[in-house]
Amino acid sequence: MLFYRAALPLSSRTLTFVSGIIRRYRVSVGSCWRKLNPGQQALPVLAYLRKGETFAELAAGFAGGVTTACRYVSETVELLAASPDGGILWVSGALPGPVHDKKAEWIWGALAELEAAGLVTLAGKGYQGSAYAKLPYRGRNKPESQQQANRAHARLRSPGERANAQLKTWRILRKLRCCPWRAGQLAKAIHVLQICEA
Repeated sequence: MLFYRAALPLSSRTLTFVSGIIRRYRVSVGSCWRKLNPGQQALPVLAYLRKGETFAELAAGFAGGVTTACRYVSETVELLAASPDGGILWVSGALPGPVHDKKAEWIWGALAELEAAGLVTLAGKGYQGSAYAKLPYRGRNKPESQQQANRAHARLRSPGERANAQLKTWRILRKLRCCPWRAGQLAKAIHVLQICEA
């Protein structure tokens, strides 16, 4: 197997943050020795999440076994997902096969729950027919008032759209190589790291 140096597009602050979480966990459980120190454990985990490396690639690159790489990643993702630094309240469960987000919303009833909580939900044009979401006006040659409303709608939705675009830079979310039920835990862990990067 050939090896090469590669850059990980994350700050050293993120590595220090994850290392600290691992270090505190090891102290709390009384773990006396591991092959990799907390910083060395954090680095392959970040490579797994950001670049989508396989466990075999991580094991070869960081001089460990595939099982060890899997255990380190699972342990760290669980620690990050449980971190109080994250702000995600709920992540939907897995659904079989490719499912459009509108159908997933209908199955899980997320918009109805938000409406019941008194929260206003802004959605794109793909949610036409939804009773709970506020949608932009459709069609061409709209009056100026509708065009202004659509611009305001887009401005309010832009932070959420940007957050979705930033999540797509974490390659592990593009092609999951794990149980789909772990996707929510991965999303929560990545959210914590995204906040750390900001």
